[in-house]
Amino acid sequence: MIFPKWTNSLPLVLLVGAALAGGGVAAGVTIYLTPKYTRAGYQPVQPVPFSHKIHAGQLGVDCRYCHNGVEKSWFSNLPGASTCMNCHSTVLKDDSRLAIVRESATNNTPVPWVQVHIVPDYVYFNHSVHVTRGISCVSCHGRVDQMTEVREVKSMSMSFCLDCHRDPASQIRPVDKVTNLGWTWSTNGVEAEHLQTVEGKKLVEHMRVESLQSCSACHR
Repeated sequence: MIFPKWTNSLPLVLLVGAALAGGGVAAGVTIYLTPKYTRAGYQPVQPVPFSHKIHAGQLGVDCRYCHNGVEKSWFSNLPGASTCMNCHSTVLKDDSRLAIVRESATNNTPVPWVQVHIVPDYVYFNHSVHVTRGISCVSCHGRVDQMTEVREVKSMSMSFCLDCHRDPASQIRPVDKVTNLGWTWSTNGVEAEHLQTVEGKKLVEHMRVESLQSCSACHR
């Protein structure tokens, strides 16, 4: 006998292993290579027709009024019904579009918002680290203040993140301008793009921004 008996089952083992590996790869592609995770254009239907264009745009409500944990947490929290009712207990208080909000406030249950901007589970992203170092909401989420329904406008891909990490000066701004989505550098006719480069480098140095590019920075 040239080969031991256990080699008889080797083709079956290899076949089963290949099938499992292929299934795992297919599942990963199905889950993580969809618009929900990687491409611009994902726009789920929300349970309540909340317009950022009206609230953040026309009324000028600061992003942090609803997303009040963004400066101190890794997660930009979604607003609870109590936050909505601070205004809507008197404004449009009987509007049928706010029925879910009123019910959530009465029953002390969360409003079932659908998360729009999602990164895969294997990615670590901390909102507070970015926001408190002058990276504006607009850099990742676009002009939300002009959207009736929020949609994903950036790819949120690895290359998208690395582009910023390699050159944070191209995105950084004064911390007090982070939630002013329409703000740009401008003075005496000097081009905003040029000022972004010059002033951005100053801010990176002043705030000691670390443009981390190691794998462990995002994959922990």
